[in-house]
Amino acid sequence: MAADIVVPTLGESVTEATVAQWLKQPGDAVQVDEPLVELETDKVTLEVNASTAGVLSEILAGEGDSVEVGAILGRIGDGKGAAAPAPAKTDSKAVAKAPTKAEAEASPAPKPAKAKESGAAESLSPVVRKLVAENAVDPSQIAGSGKGGRITKGDVLAAVSGTGGKAPKEAEAKAPAAPTADAKPAATGPREERVRMTRLRKRIAERLKEAQNTAAMLTTFNEADMGAVMDLRQRYRDSFERRHGVRLGFMAFFTKAAVAALKEIPAVNGEIDGDELVYKNHYDIGIAVGTPQGLVVPVVRDADRLGFADIEKTIGALGRKARDGKLSIDEMSGGTFTITNGGVYGSLNSTPILNPPQSGILGLHKIQDRPVAVDGEVRIRPMMYLALSYDHRIIDGREAVTFLVRVKEFIEDPERLLLDV
Repeated sequence: MAADIVVPTLGESVTEATVAQWLKQPGDAVQVDEPLVELETDKVTLEVNASTAGVLSEILAGEGDSVEVGAILGRIGDGKGAAAPAPAKTDSKAVAKAPTKAEAEASPAPKPAKAKESGAAESLSPVVRKLVAENAVDPSQIAGSGKGGRITKGDVLAAVSGTGGKAPKEAEAKAPAAPTADAKPAATGPREERVRMTRLRKRIAERLKEAQNTAAMLTTFNEADMGAVMDLRQRYRDSFERRHGVRLGFMAFFTKAAVAALKEIPAVNGEIDGDELVYKNHYDIGIAVGTPQGLVVPVVRDADRLGFADIEKTIGALGRKARDGKLSIDEMSGGTFTITNGGVYGSLNSTPILNPPQSGILGLHKIQDRPVAVDGEVRIRPMMYLALSYDHRIIDGREAVTFLVRVKEFIEDPERLLLDV
């Protein structure tokens, strides 16, 4: 008995998704709870698992298609008597009757097997299928390096570069004249590439533009001497890791410092809702994470109630899930304030953009040794630029500057975080 593969509930306010990738093909055997297809929404990528065991008998929504909640993606059959489809079938009549000599001479040269081409084309993603069509290459002649032998965009580009982007006969017929002395070598492969935006990338673009259009966004800067935090980490690094099973990182210090500063300057932890100001007495800190799919911001819930070890464990777990595309919508919703660390990519300074509807975001940057004046002497100290972007509609300049100064003070004297002073 066939079972439908249905688009599940995607989360609050999410009604549509894009089919990102089929993990199984028609004829493949499937087990209960085995992942069948990946769906991409404007917030997360999620897998749809098999509700029953059997054989994937039909795919109704191809890769790149938009689907709504409740739509049927495909069907699972019971698989009785089913076998994996062969690349091409042999005509029994053709085997029984061999062609005569005259028929053989009159017949044109055999063409590549259509069944093989069709099977290869059906398993291609929309981007790869477009590249194959544009460059007139035969997908059945390309060795796939992707999961399960799937052909990737890189595989097609590599094949194209070997023929100059044309079919062998066409390239041979239109061989260019010998280049002149001042002629530049022609580039191989496509000079431009158009790729459909993913739902996540589109949503990121919409939210960032929304922040610019609606918020009166300003940024204030300061710098912090990281020497005290670095010394503290060095002294307790090994014992901390042995006891808690996690490394003591910088993010725990900045999360605790931000929470302490937010308690003193509550406007930075608030938001505007229509004609009302909403001040929040809970501290759910978003930590921006860069992934291959785009920037996501998982949330550390009730960070004010967590110790250093719990913060580091939570950030580590959320970061791994983000890079694997396993974050749930709940894990990325409801943040009150965000921290982003461009220093991991080498950024010396930047202006972070707000994460709506939040009113503040703290930007961290690369630690760099610089000469600074300390007690009337010039010394080389490990310094970090800090940036706070804020919504001037709810946060005054005095509050923004004070908030960033408090973060600086807590980082330069981290014992204050433990004593709550």
